[in-house]
Amino acid sequence: MCNILQVRWTINPRTAPQPWIACSGCGCLKPFKSSGRVRLNANGKKLDAWLVYKCVDCDKTWNRTLFERQAIRDLNPLVLEALQGNDPDWIRAWEFDLNGLRRKAQRVDEFADADIEKEALNEPDGWTMLEIGLAVALPFNSRLDRLLASELSISRSRLQALNHGAKLLIHPDRADAMRRRIKDGSRIVIDLSDDTDRHSIWKVAALGRKDG
Repeated sequence: MCNILQVRWTINPRTAPQPWIACSGCGCLKPFKSSGRVRLNANGKKLDAWLVYKCVDCDKTWNRTLFERQAIRDLNPLVLEALQGNDPDWIRAWEFDLNGLRRKAQRVDEFADADIEKEALNEPDGWTMLEIGLAVALPFNSRLDRLLASELSISRSRLQALNHGAKLLIHPDRADAMRRRIKDGSRIVIDLSDDTDRHSIWKVAALGRKDG
């Protein structure tokens, strides 16, 4: 471990997935965007909850069911507080619930824009290996090779050459891992012992910039 520069990238998608729903205002399927607000309806001691979406073209609403006729006494108090206060983190988790959206919509658009926080965890002198750990709390629509090429400022052909030459390893190892969408907990280890530019790669990987 003494020759490995360890870096963590925390990836936070910016744009939530958009389901395509039959819009009564437009008269056809349209993408709907979350309003970030929950609608509640209390019926005695039971509660209904919906996440409100709006058509991107005409602002017609679609209420996405979160639950119906839920006994209030059975709700986690933290969930009830999040619902009543339109907690943005709680709502954001629902906005990125791809499986749930796909059960409701004929099509779901995903987006590849994200904020990436980079942190060096271990920086030994004379390092020759770079290890990147990915923290991806929410689904993010980007292939691993595209993410690495963009954030390390190197070409995908160079990445492929490193991979084919066993200089780039991915854990867990899966077939076509470079072409798959990124996953939380993945680790990429790159052997840069033969690369004279490894310190400039480190700066990009760890700090998000080439200088400084």
